[in-house]
Amino acid sequence: MLNRRTAPRFALAPLPHALLLGGLMMTTLHASAQVSAPADGELQSVVVTGTYAKNRRTIDTESPVDIIGAKELQASGSTELATVLGRVLPSLNFPRPSGADASDAVRPAQLRGLSPDQVLVLVNGKRRHTSSVVNVNGTQGRGSAPVDLNAIPLSAIDHIEVLRDGAAAQYGSDAIAGVINIILKKGAAGGEAEVGFGEYQKHDGRARSFRGSGGLNLGENGWVRLAVDVADRDPTNRAGADYRNPAEPRYGQVNQRFGDPKTKPATLFVNSEYHVNEDIDWYAFANYGQRDTSAAATWRTAYNGTALRSVLFPQGFLPLENSRSTDGSLVTGLRGEVSGWRWDVSANYGENEFRLNLDNTVNQDLGASSPTHFYAGRLKSSQSLLNVDIAKDFPVEAFSGPLTVALGTEYRREVYEIGAGDEASYYGSGAQGFSGFRPVNAGSNSRDNKSVYANFEAEITKQFSASAAVRHERYSDFGNTTSVKGSTRYAFNDWISLRGTASTGFRAPSLAQQYYTITTTNFSVVNGVNTPIETGTFAVGSAAATALGATPLKPEKARNYSLGLQLQPTRNWTTTIDAYRIDIDDRIALSANMTLNQTLKDALAAQGILVGAGRYFTNAIDTRTTGFDVLSTYRWDTSGAGRFDFTAAYNHNKSTVENVKANPAILTANGLTLIDRQTINRITVGSPKDKLGLTTDWALGNWGARAVVTRYGSFTVPQNNAALDQTYDPQWVLDLSGSVKLSKAWRLSAGIDNVTNRYPDQVTSAGNLNTNGIYPYSGWAPNGFNGRYYYAKASYSW
Repeated sequence: MLNRRTAPRFALAPLPHALLLGGLMMTTLHASAQVSAPADGELQSVVVTGTYAKNRRTIDTESPVDIIGAKELQASGSTELATVLGRVLPSLNFPRPSGADASDAVRPAQLRGLSPDQVLVLVNGKRRHTSSVVNVNGTQGRGSAPVDLNAIPLSAIDHIEVLRDGAAAQYGSDAIAGVINIILKKGAAGGEAEVGFGEYQKHDGRARSFRGSGGLNLGENGWVRLAVDVADRDPTNRAGADYRNPAEPRYGQVNQRFGDPKTKPATLFVNSEYHVNEDIDWYAFANYGQRDTSAAATWRTAYNGTALRSVLFPQGFLPLENSRSTDGSLVTGLRGEVSGWRWDVSANYGENEFRLNLDNTVNQDLGASSPTHFYAGRLKSSQSLLNVDIAKDFPVEAFSGPLTVALGTEYRREVYEIGAGDEASYYGSGAQGFSGFRPVNAGSNSRDNKSVYANFEAEITKQFSASAAVRHERYSDFGNTTSVKGSTRYAFNDWISLRGTASTGFRAPSLAQQYYTITTTNFSVVNGVNTPIETGTFAVGSAAATALGATPLKPEKARNYSLGLQLQPTRNWTTTIDAYRIDIDDRIALSANMTLNQTLKDALAAQGILVGAGRYFTNAIDTRTTGFDVLSTYRWDTSGAGRFDFTAAYNHNKSTVENVKANPAILTANGLTLIDRQTINRITVGSPKDKLGLTTDWALGNWGARAVVTRYGSFTVPQNNAALDQTYDPQWVLDLSGSVKLSKAWRLSAGIDNVTNRYPDQVTSAGNLNTNGIYPYSGWAPNGFNGRYYYAKASYSW
């Protein structure tokens, strides 16, 4: 069941590289203000996201905050955090792209239909580092480099707080769509271990998992808690047989792999705290994890026209992109109280590295001497932060509650690196499937940012509360920016209240968006044929991008407005309705894949760049997103039939493009468009326009059951030719699960996701790369296209 709470916020965090080895055994900060469990029969509890005030309940929040507990997170068959959030949060969209290079391994999630990197992710209130992967192919979230939510194990999480409101004035860059704050389990008491097994109706996608969590005392004054998740997931395949060319040796067979990749994640999280003295606590939390992924590229037919493509694979071949994503982070600090001031000094370091190998493929320019294994290179993103935060409650005679004043400062340094692959991976046209990073692509770029911020909150009367926040930032690469926010809430009586917010915000262009560069083979429909084209992704400041009209990136600017109605007729029934509008100017997008004419090809060739198409990042679009969220929870305790928790959640979302910047003159002169119809409509119609979730949880003694009905709204996969667009109908999905407690320690659970085995509409448009039925479903489908999934779990707790 989805509850709500409000968050006494401390700050983000920072730290140098050496801390990653030195500080695993320490103690966690923001956790001090974590969650108080609601009283029996009551649906409210205290939260920590979006406020510095102490002990504020969800019903008192001035901005909407969703709470997802550990029970809800572990109630489905999935062991991936983003997949679970996509099912329980109506405002979050998490499709499952396939054949999209690195986006298969690090899939992006959207909040309120906005870009995946326009939502800020915190762990225990501290800023989480982003992934090094840039989503550059034709998926939702194209052009973004967001946080990899699936790098955070479910076993480590106590609950998650989702602030559905702009919060840049409180947290800084990225918090345009909202904030996802992941609160870790704490304390030495208790623990659990669980093994799980699952498989799809098609007898593929078999998943084996183990997760566990437990704690130890550090003497009498501290604790450390460990959590581990390990899984082994086989790939799925929903590709159709290949009937394109009767001359092919494998004509009529399924040659492509289209579905989830094979993955092997393993993650360790540590959370700890030590009470130094009456006034000071020392805390730390850290993680290290690896995820190996094997994803399929596009099947290479045996013949290229009438010529044999490679003597090494006379029947054709399926290139495999085998990657390893490695995540590491450490946050540590001291917190305490002196003269009524709550203070927190913290350091934070986090990094992600993505290394890519290719197997079962060739470099055609190397002929029969080509290797079949290639190292394509690596991407690495890291951040280091230092934070100082103080807060104090001042009594004000005219107010019914104290005035909370919070002040803070932050220093953040970010680094983005590209490492070249082996020469055979990029020589000539490069390895089939993914041409490696070249030495000219390789390099390291960095920037730093300094910020100061202030927050003021007060309960002015028993019915009226208000808050204000301001944050000023100075970036070394593009200058200054200031964000402000104001919020208020008025309670007409004990069961009805209004709340509203208005804020400005920003998102700094990521280093990945500024410096990512590579040449790869992309497929585009040319004259109705799915055609491979060597495509260059150029750094904005490069000579190649400048030759195509690029200008330096600047921050996205946002204005957020929300108005909400809160109803609590009884202590076990709560309903909230929140409407919102988000205006974003200078929104950063990856340009169209511009197929170059001979004049532009020659201009780039003079720079040593041999491509048939080019693209780069640009501030070219102003957008407006409007919508509303409805959340209603009801608890029914019966005398003999157990307890029922009912949740209804709905989101309706609409994005429009308000303005597109003028096309660069050089492109206009050569008949090209920087921001094409497909880029615009990917923003406006590519995500489901709405989502409805109906959940019932039942518990009686040792038995429990859960039923979830989800309706995913319609969406459109657009093309530049409107006649090739395809709109997909809404999809209803039913998930069922049950559990029984065999003893005080043992519990068995089983369930079926997608009970009715529903699939999205099949692709019919040639422009959507159906390729004669080889790719029958769209990778934009919000619930994927794998079908019915069976699973069972056994857990032992203490």
